Amino acid sequence: MDKILFIIDKVELKYFEFNNLVTNFWLIKESLERGCTVKIATISNLMLKGDKAYVNCYESFLNDENICYKNTLTEELIDKFDLVMFRPDPPVDVDYINATYVFDFVTNPTVINSPCAIRDFNEKLHSLRFREYMTDCIVTCSLKNIEKFLKEHGQIVLKPLNRCFGSGVMYLYEGDPNTRTIINTLSSNETTLVMVQKFIPDVNKGDVRILTLGNKVLPYAIKKLPGKDDFKFNTHNDNYIVKSDYTPEKLAIFNPVAQKLSSLGITMAGLDVIDGKIIEINVTSPCYFIKEINNLYNVHLEDEICNFILTPTLLSL
Repeated sequence: MDKILFIIDKVELKYFEFNNLVTNFWLIKESLERGCTVKIATISNLMLKGDKAYVNCYESFLNDENICYKNTLTEELIDKFDLVMFRPDPPVDVDYINATYVFDFVTNPTVINSPCAIRDFNEKLHSLRFREYMTDCIVTCSLKNIEKFLKEHGQIVLKPLNRCFGSGVMYLYEGDPNTRTIINTLSSNETTLVMVQKFIPDVNKGDVRILTLGNKVLPYAIKKLPGKDDFKFNTHNDNYIVKSDYTPEKLAIFNPVAQKLSSLGITMAGLDVIDGKIIEINVTSPCYFIKEINNLYNVHLEDEICNFILTPTLLSL
């Protein structure tokens, strides 16, 4: 394999040259070091001509330890690539959805993750496909139903269905004077569905990011610690990311989740887990925390991932 297209986020393109907190940085760098041609674009660079999907893209290249790109757009037929990494960030808004439609006209390359699968899999709502791994939760916009759920559990967490990085996630306890204000705000006055989960007290110890690759989970995991001013992880730096105490055997419990996701067209995912319970499944552009895992486990995770995604076996699936 020698020609790869990365669909990245527009913010990531702006700071492309060196950002080793970003999963794409490591995968692009490793691919270039292996001699692959790697081109990058954002969803605004996609287009259809008749029933053929095209992209205006930039060619990336190595510059010492940086990855850079030539500031010249070239038009390419997407079917001419060997592999497409579809990794724009949420929100999954109308522009994002329209980008997945463009890929309905792509027939040749393997696309990771399948845009159709991403379109059909809401990271919050469809976690309920794995109900046995989750804490109690409901999806509703009903004030009455949410208040009833709060009364049953005493403490709850409310989540918008289409945001990322913890944006809009709210904690409520029974008797909170802001209860109705928070519920009405997140549900847009009972018109927008939200996920409501039973609060897990161990969240103050952090949540574990478990990583799937194909049909298996990787034997490495990190714990994301909550910020000083929040109950959830909100600062991506080494002070808030530590090695998880999950053993490879404990991580393997989630292999059935990886197998199901892979069957749906989701090759790479990030499971967020608290006290053994999945709270969310990241499928759009899951962060693999490669820099941190490499440092904590003394491995080269980007090498393992590229060994998998660049294999002829994967292309035949």
